[in-house]
Amino acid sequence: MQDKRVIFMGTPEFALPIVNCLYESVNLIGIISQPNKEVGRKKIIVDTPTAAFAKEKGVHLMQPIKVREITEEIKELNPDMIVTCAYGQIVPEEILNIPKYGCINVHGSLLPKYRGGAPIQRAIMNGEEKTGITIMYMDKGMDTGDMIKKEEVEIEETDNLETLSNKLSLCGEKLLREVLPTIFAGTNERIKQNDDEATLAPIIKKTDELIDFNQTKEEVFNKIRGLSPVPAGYFMMDNKRVKVYESYKKDEKTKEPSIISNIYSDGFAISTTNGEIVITKLQVEGKKPSSGKDYLNGVKKESLLNKRIN
Repeated sequence: MQDKRVIFMGTPEFALPIVNCLYESVNLIGIISQPNKEVGRKKIIVDTPTAAFAKEKGVHLMQPIKVREITEEIKELNPDMIVTCAYGQIVPEEILNIPKYGCINVHGSLLPKYRGGAPIQRAIMNGEEKTGITIMYMDKGMDTGDMIKKEEVEIEETDNLETLSNKLSLCGEKLLREVLPTIFAGTNERIKQNDDEATLAPIIKKTDELIDFNQTKEEVFNKIRGLSPVPAGYFMMDNKRVKVYESYKKDEKTKEPSIISNIYSDGFAISTTNGEIVITKLQVEGKKPSSGKDYLNGVKKESLLNKRIN
């Protein structure tokens, strides 16, 4: 397959095993990433993970604001195939039609479930027990193209967004290595999606990050781990944003939701509709992340009890 000219489109760390697979397997003639962004308080511009990979390996790098801007450049590169993974933009049909073998997407769900930009987050937040990777042909719809192959990955209760993303990324690399030769040989499967079974996974908005303790402890727990460590769910306490990175459920009966109901050795508990969520790793606005135990050592515990949040 080393004679096959392939362009990769992807941006975050999740995409690195995929682009590395292509670098080792085909003639990787270009990498398209989202533009680099400012990071931290000092607003230092940092390469995206795939942009850094391209520079390290000496692969031609393109970072347009809108991918449509480089349509002619892609045509001139004359790729046999384009592979995408977590790129972050809709690819226009005029680009989809360029490569001889089509455009292939490595998607982080078991399609047709969780079409969209946040399939991993939404699967955890919705309490799913399994998800997976689907390799599919791209069309003008959002994750609606024919499927080539998919593989299940278990979602464990200890998983958060980071750990599940890592598992899915490695699964995607393995699956891509399996299907690439069949695509070039024309022997791969092409399975239509059942649109009646489709669900959506829209990108996470700021409003999605607010934790609502007027829900069950299961729903709150799943939201916390589905958004951890980035962007992290949060609640408001004393007019300050408190991000939550780690927690666990407790069956303790409480009077009403959204109140700090108990203090434990490893953190403090907030009541929900059917129990408590114990906050064990957090970050108060303007301070560094800390364990629940360390946080409690720096405050008057009596002042926390019965405090209403949000």
